[in-house]
Amino acid sequence: MIRAATLTVSTSKAAGDGTDEGGPALAKFIAKLGLELVAAEIVPDDRAAIEGRLIHFADELGCALILTTGGTGFSPDDVTPEATRAVIDREAPGIGEAMRIASRPHTDKWMLSRGMAGIRGRTLIVNFPGNPPSIAQIGGELAPAMGHAFELLAR
Repeated sequence: MIRAATLTVSTSKAAGDGTDEGGPALAKFIAKLGLELVAAEIVPDDRAAIEGRLIHFADELGCALILTTGGTGFSPDDVTPEATRAVIDREAPGIGEAMRIASRPHTDKWMLSRGMAGIRGRTLIVNFPGNPPSIAQIGGELAPAMGHAFELLAR
């Protein structure tokens, strides 16, 4: 079974303020893809913390897919794309483009998402926005390509 992990990036949620809705929304998407969720964590908006968890999930847990939520906006502490770029070997720009296109019918702020995707070894890392409803909207558009992506990464 293909292994997957989720990472919610939120300083407030990591401190115990409020309920994480993004992580469970990512978990639903992973289940819809038929993957095994092996880790679901929350970290603050801290670049080193994000990088460390992405590396752990990819290299130590052997996840083929890591989904993040949060930290993709314009706020000074939104550093998820930068942390992702620091740990990947190659970018997957079409996924970031597809996420913004999928968001366009649902929000007039679609172009403000800096979410991106990339490959670390045989792991695909995708940065979803922090808005939980957007995860289902975007996930529905990405799902058809995921199986082929995993096949290519496994070669």
